Amino acid sequence: MNEQITISALYDLNETIAADIFKDCTYPWEVLAKIGDFIKELGKTLPEDEYEQRAEDVWVAKSATVYPTAYINGPCIIGKEAEVRHCAFIRGKAIVGEGAVVGNSTELKNVILFNKVQVPHYNYVGDSILGYKAHMGAGSITSNVKSDKKLITIKAPDMPIDTGIKKIGAFLGDGVEVGCGSVLNPGTIVGKNSNIYPLSSVRGFVPAGSIYKNKTEIVEKNQ
Repeated sequence: MNEQITISALYDLNETIAADIFKDCTYPWEVLAKIGDFIKELGKTLPEDEYEQRAEDVWVAKSATVYPTAYINGPCIIGKEAEVRHCAFIRGKAIVGEGAVVGNSTELKNVILFNKVQVPHYNYVGDSILGYKAHMGAGSITSNVKSDKKLITIKAPDMPIDTGIKKIGAFLGDGVEVGCGSVLNPGTIVGKNSNIYPLSSVRGFVPAGSIYKNKTEIVEKNQ
């Protein structure tokens, strides 16, 4: 098993309303196909004094701030104290965690954003999971389909893993910082508390506690 890329190595499940979706799964991409149905079932159980159903399969916390120009398609849950800003485009199958920020012209599709995630400026996040307090700088995106349209292989640290899936974005562990203008190529995994330099093209696996400067220079923090 590639321990460094397991769900338990990447995420604190206490920091998401979606903790139950990860049960019986080892790797984060195993969750992607379940997000839509999970939201529909979870939404029905949310307390009516804290959440309101604004459209079919769309639940928004009463303490959340959603700008009138934002577009939200179900199934979707917007958590407590979250902020969905001007012209955000949530295409569906999205869980936005408590205190998270979805910013101007940011697009979400089939994602789980843990609590306090920030995707605040011109981001595309698709078929991805972003851990607690992960932050994507302005213009950084997840690329979720290979240019040759082939199924995605995870370039794991121990051995490659064939997923059998065509669309996979990125999996960012808790506390990851992605620099402005970066592209996270399909199947990228970034371990907890790592930093990605601006304008990077990232592919494969970045270990926890690292600074990604380029594909040949990945250094440990504080070295």
